[in-house]
Amino acid sequence: HWPRGMNSTQSSPVAFFIIQGLASLGEKKMVLFIIFLLAYTIILGGNIMIIYLVRTDPKLGSPMYFFLHNLSIVDMIYTTVTIPNMLSGFLTEVKTVSVPGCFIQMYCFIHMSVTGRALLTAMAYDRYVAICNPLRYAAVMTRTVCLLLIIGAWTFGAICTFPNTSMALQRSYCGPNVVRHCWCDPSSVRLLVCGDTQVDSIVSLSFALIALLTTGVLILTSYILIGVKIAKMGAAQRLKAFSTCAAHLTVVSISYSSASFVYISYRVGNFSPEVRIIVSVLYSALTPFLNPVIYSLRNKELRVAIKRAFCRHRDVSQQGHKTLNTLS
Repeated sequence: HWPRGMNSTQSSPVAFFIIQGLASLGEKKMVLFIIFLLAYTIILGGNIMIIYLVRTDPKLGSPMYFFLHNLSIVDMIYTTVTIPNMLSGFLTEVKTVSVPGCFIQMYCFIHMSVTGRALLTAMAYDRYVAICNPLRYAAVMTRTVCLLLIIGAWTFGAICTFPNTSMALQRSYCGPNVVRHCWCDPSSVRLLVCGDTQVDSIVSLSFALIALLTTGVLILTSYILIGVKIAKMGAAQRLKAFSTCAAHLTVVSISYSSASFVYISYRVGNFSPEVRIIVSVLYSALTPFLNPVIYSLRNKELRVAIKRAFCRHRDVSQQGHKTLNTLS
């Protein structure tokens, strides 16, 4: 039952969209609400921890941690754009979003997704220089170069996002105004356009391929060159070299394999709309969820930094208790 003014077949231009989400799941929505609330809490906690450690621990001053710090910021924005809205949709009968709000969400979601892959590409280049040109690493990966790579990643994200979002913003939406997704997913919103959207679909697919293939090819090239270099090393050197890029390689593998699975699920006819939405939601939360977990488990320096941070806080706490006891 739509509230007054929410006729899903209205013929006049829409003033807002109704986010259908997973309304058809009934009571199962509460189970999903708890799961995604826990996941979002872990995402925020894990990425805030990485940002705090990199900013406060002088031993995490290498370019790799600078890129990881920025990746954590992107992951937090990426999930905050979508998951809180999705969680509120689980608790309300009808979830609405204004037309400007919908396109802001769409832009931020695509931008952060592409920027995250561009940052993974910059991190792959960092690993390539560290392993293939270790003697020139400090000279190549200067602070200026790192900043330029970060700016390039964000700019690349904006370039790949703007055409798709601007075309969608200029279209007329005359109903139905029901977005069959948990947020303003571009392909779901495009179905509501009054008129032909073939050009929009071609532009969207083209820039999606540019974003995926450009970053994918550059990452693959970096790791091919790394693999060739590692193959020429001794056993001890090989193990050390592999350990320096194991966490990044794990994140990249999960990110691109899950993206491929989402692509396939959207094009296989025997998947229900609910399953496709759940797959898409899981994909959007998977990499930001796993990034801090993988880097904490696979990276010795980060594990040691976590222990140092806990020791610092414990010492400060004990010192505070001693001061209070002295004053009393």
